[in-house]
Amino acid sequence: MAVGILLVTHEGIGGALLAVAERLLGKLPLRVEAFEVPFDADADSSLPQASGALRRVDSGDGVLILNDVYGATPSRLAAQLARLGTPAHRIAGLGLPMLLRTLNYPETELDELARIAAAGARTGVILDDA
Repeated sequence: MAVGILLVTHEGIGGALLAVAERLLGKLPLRVEAFEVPFDADADSSLPQASGALRRVDSGDGVLILNDVYGATPSRLAAQLARLGTPAHRIAGLGLPMLLRTLNYPETELDELARIAAAGARTGVILDDA
């Protein structure tokens, strides 16, 4: 079994990042799904559908929930998902470097994969003065 990955984002972000990851990596080594929260939705109304997505990616080793902006509706929804009982970690600041780094460690346990994801985000930001 392996950790599942759930992207919880604003509309247009999660699906696009997942499409790029699939294009770059081919068949993804982990169960990954994007749940995009409509701009006019609230976290409570989105919870049933997001909970279904969480269950689909969970193979028994937990779920890493990646969301785009801390404090926004997708972040609040991710917080609700993390309290449903499935072992989960959530990380805000989702970008392509974070997602790709995470997918390159498919045999890693949930706690360590969360650290790897956060490191992928930090090391993916480069200030190029050239």
